[in-house]
Amino acid sequence: MSQTRRSLLVTMAAASAASALSPWRALAQSDYPTRPVRVTVPYAAGGGTDFFARLVFGAMGEQLRQQFVVENKPGAGTNIGAEAVARAEPDGYTLLLGDSATFATNRSLYRKLSFDPYKDFSPISLTGRFALVLLVNTNKLPVNSIQELIAEAKKTPGRINYATPGLGSPFHLATELLSQGAGIKLTHVPYRGAAPAVQDLVAGQVDMMFIDFATARSQLSGPIKAIAVASPKEFPGLPGVPPVAADFPGFEAWAWQGFVGPARLSPEIITKLNDTYRQVVARQDIRDKLTGAGIDVLQSSPSEMAAYMQEEGAKWEKVIRTANITLE
Repeated sequence: MSQTRRSLLVTMAAASAASALSPWRALAQSDYPTRPVRVTVPYAAGGGTDFFARLVFGAMGEQLRQQFVVENKPGAGTNIGAEAVARAEPDGYTLLLGDSATFATNRSLYRKLSFDPYKDFSPISLTGRFALVLLVNTNKLPVNSIQELIAEAKKTPGRINYATPGLGSPFHLATELLSQGAGIKLTHVPYRGAAPAVQDLVAGQVDMMFIDFATARSQLSGPIKAIAVASPKEFPGLPGVPPVAADFPGFEAWAWQGFVGPARLSPEIITKLNDTYRQVVARQDIRDKLTGAGIDVLQSSPSEMAAYMQEEGAKWEKVIRTANITLE
């Protein structure tokens, strides 16, 4: 694991950069914001990203005494909302809460992308990540471990199928990472969203799937069993469920998020937003609600977020190219 990746696992103390600013810079920072700030969420209302945005940015607005308005702009794997922010004025009044697709994988998945995640955004902070859990329907796939799964898959390549909420999703890529590392062939069954995929897993229409912890924990009954987690170590919410990395050292996959502004956003505004975010997620009431929703809260410097985007982009590009996954 790289130093960048390790550093993100540690809660960092909130930085107070105001004292290092010249008087005129400090004044400019203190004036912001003077009107409502729009936060684009590139997903429909009601999901985990939307929940995070409304809770955290709502609290940031209260602290900064200015409204933060969440606007949902779903479509094209987060690209519609991301493009809108990439083309916005870099004045601090248009922000984006994107995810691993926006900042790391879409650049390799899509034949044409109207923005460059590395050049068209100003990183502010990583915000959270969701642990991924490998569920199996033991009535259809009677295995209890990764090693048993691999042995079964090698008996008849392609017989075992797996569900995902869609092509190129973190759940799809995590399964591809597993199959490539283990040298096995699995059959992908993509769905339009997590709900129908989980329904068919429970019904025995598909054998297995990676899904986020918040969804997985509500399904653990009857034949549905968690046999592994994609985090490097055992996940606290699922004691006794081993990481895939126990069998394949270095295996790690998360659905993660972060927030940015358009490129050329002033350092003073970035610092103020970063500081305010750190203060908000340090509140116990906020952290309790986020962890209760299965979110592992993150905070980072802008440069750490930029480095993580690059690192994740390079990692998943190899998986995507090997699997020959493309989206229009």
